[in-house]
Amino acid sequence: MDYRHNYEQWCSNVKDEELQSELRAMTESDIKEAFGGELSFGTAGLRGIMAAGTARMNIYTVYRATEGLARYMEAHGYRSCAITYDSRNNSKRFCELASATLASHGIRVFLTPECMPTPYLSFMVRELRCDAGVNVTASHNPSEYNGYKVYDGNGCQLLDEDADEVTRFIDSVKFFDKPLPEFAQYEGNLVQYTDKLLEEMYIDRVMQERLTDISLESLNAVYTPLNGAGYRVVPETLRRAGLNVAVVSEQSLPDGDFPTCPYPNPEKAETLDLAKKLALSRNADLVIANDPDCDRLGVAVWDGKDYRQLTGNETGILLADHILSNLASSHGLPADPVLVKTIVTTPMLDALAADYGAEVRDVLTGFKYIGNVIGKLEAAGRPERYIFGFEESCGYLKGTYVRDKDGVIAALLMAECAALLKAQGKTLVSRLGELYDKYGHYLQSTVSYRFEGLSGAEVKEKLLSDIRKTPFARLGDSPVTDICDFLTQTKYDLPRADVLRLRSADGSQLIVRPSGTEPLIKCYITVKGDEAGNGARFEAIRKQTDRFFAV
Repeated sequence: MDYRHNYEQWCSNVKDEELQSELRAMTESDIKEAFGGELSFGTAGLRGIMAAGTARMNIYTVYRATEGLARYMEAHGYRSCAITYDSRNNSKRFCELASATLASHGIRVFLTPECMPTPYLSFMVRELRCDAGVNVTASHNPSEYNGYKVYDGNGCQLLDEDADEVTRFIDSVKFFDKPLPEFAQYEGNLVQYTDKLLEEMYIDRVMQERLTDISLESLNAVYTPLNGAGYRVVPETLRRAGLNVAVVSEQSLPDGDFPTCPYPNPEKAETLDLAKKLALSRNADLVIANDPDCDRLGVAVWDGKDYRQLTGNETGILLADHILSNLASSHGLPADPVLVKTIVTTPMLDALAADYGAEVRDVLTGFKYIGNVIGKLEAAGRPERYIFGFEESCGYLKGTYVRDKDGVIAALLMAECAALLKAQGKTLVSRLGELYDKYGHYLQSTVSYRFEGLSGAEVKEKLLSDIRKTPFARLGDSPVTDICDFLTQTKYDLPRADVLRLRSADGSQLIVRPSGTEPLIKCYITVKGDEAGNGARFEAIRKQTDRFFAV
C-alpha cells in the first residue's frame, strides 16, 4: 500500500477541519503508521485509535464501513437497523453518521437518544425485529480508542461468514466517492429515536432472570460504571431488587476521557481503586463495576482484611454455582442443560457442571459464538436448555433475551448471590474456597504482550509463526503431552482460529492467541494442583512466555 499516495489523497479530500489539522501536523513516521494499512473490519468489527488515517477511527472510516454495510443489507433485502453507542469521545458523532449513511440507502434506523449498554443493542434488534444492529464502542480499550460492531437480525455479533461478506462490500467502497450524508436530513424521518418504554421492557426482562425473591437490602455494595453507558440502567436495576447501592461519584456520569481511569478495563486491579476506597469508607460487602459499554463485570469482595478482586473465571464459577444450585433446588433445571464457555475459560466449569448432569460446550473466543449456541438451541426448539455462558474476560449471560454478554444481569445476579451467602453467614470468598476444595484448586491468569504500530504487527506475526514451528516441549517442569493448533485441527467442530493450545502431563495448560481488538498476543495460563504449589507452577510457565514474547 502506497501510504504517501493515500496521505496526499486525504489531504486533498478531507473537509473536516480537525482532521485536516492533524494531517498537516503529521511527521513521515506518523503518515506511515496512519496510512500504511487500513483499519480492517474483522470478526469484532472495527477498532482503533481515533485520529486521521486509513488505519484509524474517524468519520471517513466509519462512513466507509457503514456504506459497505448498507450495500450488504441491500443485497440481502434488509431494511432496518438498530443503533446505539457508548460514552467514548466521538461515539455520538460516529453513530449519527452511521445512521445517516444507512438512511441514505432507504434503510430505517432506530437510534437511542443517548449512550446505552451493549446488551441493550442486542435487545433492541430482537424486540424491534430489525435486520441488523450497529454499536459504536471500543468496550474496555484505552480512552484514545473507539470501535464499530455489527450485529445480525438475531442480535448476535456477525459470525465469520457474514463478517467476511460485509468486509468484501466495505473493500469496494472508496473513502471519498461522495459527500458524507447529513444526519439532520434524516432525523425524525427514516431515523427514529427509541423511547423509555423499550428501556423499561429491557429492565423488566433482566429482572425476570432473578433466581430468588430475596431482597438485597441487607447487602452493602458500591458500584462504578467507569464513566460508561451503564450509569443509569445498572443502579436502577439494582435498586428495583432492593439494593441501596452507592455509586462512585467521580465515575458516575459518561465521560469519554475517563479522567480517573484512562484504561477502563474491569479486569485490571487499578481500575477499581476509587470504588474500593469508597467501599472501605462504607464497610461495603461488595464492589461491582462495568466497563464503558456495560457488557463486562468486575467484582471485588471484602475478605476480612482487604477487597479481593475476583478474576473473570472466579466470578463466572460463582455465578454458575449460584445459577445451577438455585435452579436445581427449585426444580427449574431443564432436561439436558447446557452451559457454554470459550476455549480459554476455566475447565473448572466442566467439573462443576458434571455434578448437575449439565453439558459444557466450548466455543472460540468471542461472545458471538456463545450467542450462536443459543441460536442453535432455539432453532432446535429447546432454548430453555441454555443455562449460562461466560468467558474469562469478565463476560456473562443468563437468559436468551439477548445474544451478547450482559453486564446488567451479571451485576444483578452477583449481588443476589452475595446477599444469599450473607444470609447463610458466608461470603463470595468463602464460597469460592468451598468450590476449590471440592473441585480442585485452579489458578488461571492471562499474560499479555503488546506490539504497537506496523513494525509491532510484523513482530507479532513472526512470533506467532515461530511458536507454531517450535512449540514449547515443556510447560514449567512438566512435558507437553498435547498440542492443538486451531488453525488446522479437525478434532473439534469449530471454525479455524489463530489459537495454539499446549497441555502438559501435570494438567497445566497454555493457550496463545492474538487479541482481536488490541495489538496484543495473549497467553492464557492454567495450572491445577495444591494451592501452595500453584504459584510456582504458574511462574515457571510465565517466565517461558516472557522469554519468548517479551522482545
